[in-house]
Amino acid sequence: MPHALIVAHGQPSNPEPAETALAAYAAEVDAFCEGVSVVSATLAAPECLEARLDGLPDDTVIYPLFMAKGWFVTSALPKRLGARAVQILDPLGVDPDLPALAAAALQDTLARHDWDAAETNLVLAAHGSGRSRNPSAVATAFASNLSEHVSFSSTRVGFVEEAPSIAEAASNAGDKALCLPFFACTGGHVLEDVPQELESAKFKGHVMPVVGDLPQIKRHIARTLSKAFF
Repeated sequence: MPHALIVAHGQPSNPEPAETALAAYAAEVDAFCEGVSVVSATLAAPECLEARLDGLPDDTVIYPLFMAKGWFVTSALPKRLGARAVQILDPLGVDPDLPALAAAALQDTLARHDWDAAETNLVLAAHGSGRSRNPSAVATAFASNLSEHVSFSSTRVGFVEEAPSIAEAASNAGDKALCLPFFACTGGHVLEDVPQELESAKFKGHVMPVVGDLPQIKRHIARTLSKAFF
């Protein structure tokens, strides 16, 4: 049976909880993925990636659960692979189908609140970077592509590590507002930084799950992995 490995960054200061959470995520994808066995590893857990790969066949496909095709995906991950000739797929954040999938989840949430998108403000809470323009460029492009599927009153993009901040983006968003965390996993930034920024902005709207946990995303990843083999 073909094998796929979902790889995420993890939490260097405390690797085990993120490793466990990613394993549960991979198990959900595996349940949707007929004909492909799906397992996981984080980069932060020492030697976990290498040990996992040592037990997998050479034709294993790696799915990076990242939001940008940046340094971790293009440099850190390949370096950790060494001489292993495994295929690395594009990460979740640059998937061309992602805006439509996210739009569907946003429209479902709007319907549950009985809100009209044209009267609702969207805050996209993203990571950003003080060293590279790539993460913010990916988030901004996603926001632009999202507007082709659903038209909000405004779409504001804010970042953890660069300007404008999430607090700036979320300020005066009003009662009819959604915040979509543009993250692949629910890590420290999502559990700590995003709530703090929203509280600072006195955000009164609804906070969505991270992009990686939106409805249909795990099924979509399963389809992507199946297409890599069949």
